[in-house]
Amino acid sequence: MAMRIIFMGTPDYAAPSLEALHATGHEIVAVYSQPPRPAGRRGLEVLPSPVHRAAEALGIPVFTPKSLKNDDEQQAFRALDADAAVVVAYGLILPKAILDAPRLGAWNGHASLLPRWRGAAPIQRAIMAGDTQTGVMIMKMDEGLDTGAVALTETVEITPTMTTGELHDCLADVTAQLMVEAMARLQTEGLPVTPQSEDGVTYAAKISKAETRVDFTLAAQQVHDHVRGLAPAPGAWFELKTDDRAERIKLLATGEVDEASSGAAPGTVLDGKLTIACGTGTLRLLSLQKAGGKPLHAEDFLRGTPISAGTVIG
Repeated sequence: MAMRIIFMGTPDYAAPSLEALHATGHEIVAVYSQPPRPAGRRGLEVLPSPVHRAAEALGIPVFTPKSLKNDDEQQAFRALDADAAVVVAYGLILPKAILDAPRLGAWNGHASLLPRWRGAAPIQRAIMAGDTQTGVMIMKMDEGLDTGAVALTETVEITPTMTTGELHDCLADVTAQLMVEAMARLQTEGLPVTPQSEDGVTYAAKISKAETRVDFTLAAQQVHDHVRGLAPAPGAWFELKTDDRAERIKLLATGEVDEASSGAAPGTVLDGKLTIACGTGTLRLLSLQKAGGKPLHAEDFLRGTPISAGTVIG
């Protein structure tokens, strides 16, 4: 017998989980998502979230409250008479009244190996920190920030060149598969949970605009991890000074990290292939993008924007 599930999610990361649960035959009685946001360069178009659009395509009613703290919203939630709530990257804090409403609790799919990288940006932070593995955990939610007891775990390797975009897509699929398994177990045999460890807690704060600028005084490996952790969005960037003006260049990929010191000042272009000196070691810039332009391989970029050896960027 299918369970009655309320699904709560917002970005494209969460859409595969909604679609997978629907495909297995569960009754998704409602979807909760963040309200539609302004979109486009001028913000003149208001678009529903990816999960909102996916729910509409499946014929599922969608609710987009700005908050779940008031009594009316909580009563409406309880009235749905759900067996379980499934939460994947929803973006709102769930009060205790919401967590307690479903008969079997609220279950979250989180993209890290908790307690490492609790919070909003676990995928980006794992790559930016140089982690070699991450994963997905299904936890029973409590009132803390990603502090709930864990039911299921799947570990995923982070390869040396993997970007946030690539890891995002991989973990979205893993989350969907693991959540389907979790709901099947919850329905038939119950889903035992284990409290999280108190050791190794880290927090994945949202990415700020200030930290997207590349700091070439860091070690080459750190710069490489920073760039791939921000690719493709929001994108790391540096300034290139030409003709007495500074142009912002988005940096989408780097490679050929060498730990040997070049002896040059950080940010110095060392050759015609965009090898750059860092605080320690060197690395090559592989993919770049000007404002309003398309991403270009370094060779193609240099044809339109020559950068001579000795130039300092940063």
